[in-house]
Amino acid sequence: MARKLKTYQTSLGFFDQAIAAPSMKAALEAWGADSNLFHQGAAKESHDPDVIAATMAKPGVVLRRPVGTDRPFSEHAELPTDLGGRGPTRTARKSKGSKAKQPSRPVDKTAERKAALAYEREQRRREAERAKEEAARQKERERRQQAIDKAQAALDKAEQEHAKRAAAIQAEVEALEKRSQTEEARWDKEKERLEAALRRARG
Repeated sequence: MARKLKTYQTSLGFFDQAIAAPSMKAALEAWGADSNLFHQGAAKESHDPDVIAATMAKPGVVLRRPVGTDRPFSEHAELPTDLGGRGPTRTARKSKGSKAKQPSRPVDKTAERKAALAYEREQRRREAERAKEEAARQKERERRQQAIDKAQAALDKAEQEHAKRAAAIQAEVEALEKRSQTEEARWDKEKERLEAALRRARG
C-alpha cells in the first residue's frame, strides 16, 4: 500500500520550495539538501491548503516561489524583484539570477527523475506485494477448492452408497410384495377348496 503523501516546505537561496513526498527523507533528496533541514528548523510540513493543493497536483515535483512572497508555487518561479538592494546592484543580481535560473531547469528534471524513480520503486514494491497477496489468495483458493472437492467426493460417495442401499431395500420390498401376492393367490385357492369341502361335509 502506497504511503500517504505530505507537503513539505523550505527556503533555499532565492526561493521557497515545496514538494509532496511520502517522507521527510524523500523531500530532502528532492531538494538536494546535504543536511537535515527539518532538524535544523529550516524545513517543515506545510498545512497551508493552497500549498498542499499545488504540490498534490504535481507530486514529487519541486515547486518554487520567490522567497518571502505569497505567490503561488510553480515549477519555474521567477526570481524575487525586490531583494532590498540598490539600483546598480540589481542589474548584477539580475544577471546572476539569469545564470542561476538556467541551471534550475536541470535541477527540476533531476528532482522529477528522482521522484519518478522513487514512485517506480514504490510501484514495483506494490506490484510485488500485490503479486504476493494474489499468490496467497490463489493458494487459499486452491486449499478451499481441495476442501470443496474432498467434501463433494464424500457427498457423492455417500449418495452412491445410499442409492445402492435404497435399491437393495426396494428390491427386497418388491420381492416381499411378490411373495405376498403369491401367498394371497395360494390362500385364495386353498380357502376356496376348504370351504367347498366344508359345504360338502354339511350336506
